[in-house]
Amino acid sequence: MFANKVSLADASEKLSQHHKEFLLLFQNGTLEVELYKPHLVDKQTPHDRDEVYIIATGEATFELEGKTTDVRTGDFLFVPAYAAHKFTTLSEDFSTWVLFFGPVVIEE
Repeated sequence: MFANKVSLADASEKLSQHHKEFLLLFQNGTLEVELYKPHLVDKQTPHDRDEVYIIATGEATFELEGKTTDVRTGDFLFVPAYAAHKFTTLSEDFSTWVLFFGPVVIEE
């Protein structure tokens, strides 16, 4: 086993065994890596750290601060701390890697 590797297949299997829409899979310093699979509705709220999404499976529409774009497997998205954002029009197989990093940002 390679300790610094998380496969999509393993992450999806672990997530399917929980009742949450996301699961923390790796942590090192300020980096946290999750797999997120919302059930047709994205209920998340803005976060206090910068965030990256890498779409793992499926497709959706992504809204960031009132602007929208279509996303699909392989796309990369950056979301600054406290920015209003969500996924809409999710395909049934939609899932995304979520990477939180850096310090907690104090909103002024």
